[in-house]
Amino acid sequence: MSLTPSVFFSLLSDDTRLRSMLLIQMECELCVCELMTALEISQPKVSRHLAALRQQDVVTTRRESNWIYYRLHPQLPEWAREVLASTAGASRVDGTLREDHARLQAMWRDADLDLPVSRRSPET
Repeated sequence: MSLTPSVFFSLLSDDTRLRSMLLIQMECELCVCELMTALEISQPKVSRHLAALRQQDVVTTRRESNWIYYRLHPQLPEWAREVLASTAGASRVDGTLREDHARLQAMWRDADLDLPVSRRSPET
């Protein structure tokens, strides 16, 4: 993988991709429907942004039944992981992702979806 800082920061310069990456970094992995709920955007828009991240090997996927989960690429350079961790930490302090994360948690708690057992809230 030869991800350059220029490409990485260009990817993160889009608010949707930045918020998606921070949520994925915080939660380890998320599916499209979880990102749709958290970010309050359409499936095509989420998928388009994830495709851009996947094309540059920033994220990778795994399949569980009918669900595809996105996570940080295992070979993402350490400097890029540090940028994401630092940015996620700053967003916790200033509340940038508070509402996104609250919507995600509400989805897990309240969703009537056929989520795999591994993704269901303990309360369901």
